[in-house]
Amino acid sequence: MKTIRAAVVGYGNVGKFVLEALEAAPDFEIAGIVRRDPTNVPAELSKYNVVGSIKKLQNVDVAILATPTRSVEKSALEALEAGINTVDSFDIHTLIPSLRKTLDAAAKKAGKASIISAGWDPGTDSIVRTMLQACAPKGLTYTNFGPGMSMGHSVAVKSKNGVKDALSITIPTGQGVHRRMVYVETEPKAIFEKICFDIKADPYFASDETHIFQVESVDALKDMGHAVNLVRKGVSGKTNNQLFEFNMHINNPALTGQIMVAAARAACRQAPGCYTLIEVPPVDLLPGERDSWVGKLV
Repeated sequence: MKTIRAAVVGYGNVGKFVLEALEAAPDFEIAGIVRRDPTNVPAELSKYNVVGSIKKLQNVDVAILATPTRSVEKSALEALEAGINTVDSFDIHTLIPSLRKTLDAAAKKAGKASIISAGWDPGTDSIVRTMLQACAPKGLTYTNFGPGMSMGHSVAVKSKNGVKDALSITIPTGQGVHRRMVYVETEPKAIFEKICFDIKADPYFASDETHIFQVESVDALKDMGHAVNLVRKGVSGKTNNQLFEFNMHINNPALTGQIMVAAARAACRQAPGCYTLIEVPPVDLLPGERDSWVGKLV
């Protein structure tokens, strides 16, 4: 089995679980960790090469970008320019097509592959939606998230001026409609009303009912659990009333990290270009040879 050398870019909630998934994988070697402050080396990273730029690492096959969504494009372009395949978990659904176009050009120029939005939604849920669309071409699909912590939304709130810490909880109200419950710990002298305005104007929140609360401690509220209920009701051929349902309850960053590692494996097997997970053969997410998985899973 060929060993893949992977670099982890970013070491926050997701990056820590990416590292754990890499350590548990049979076909990966950790080339190093890229951090904004490479002098900050916690004990669990002491055996790894911690650097401030991916260009300081040697012989990297794939960069796993465990960075905030709004930093993904810059980090991906830098890695691709250095001749390194990339994987990210970019999660602003409406901006995925434009990111795909930008990184597709960069990846083809570099002769490398980039797999974007490789989390669980967008990501593996996208694969489920694709399969259910094939099962019932005519019909409706509803994706209901939560209740649980949204990492992307929480990071978006923490980026606002005056916010010390934040937690965004997604509450499903049914038929793919969600309510956002946002808990904010503010900096001294911050104007809470201005923070609320900035949050509700952000694309992460602009389309949803959003309630914002000021709290003394966000840490006292945090639970990284999340869930999804995905339902499609439709028509197979000319037969009506076909009903499909998919459910899961998960630790959000742990699953995201695991999927990104699987996508990193797949990235090393694709032709140059940019892909979403629905464009990648599912078997390429698994270690080892295709033939062995055909015998086990088909």
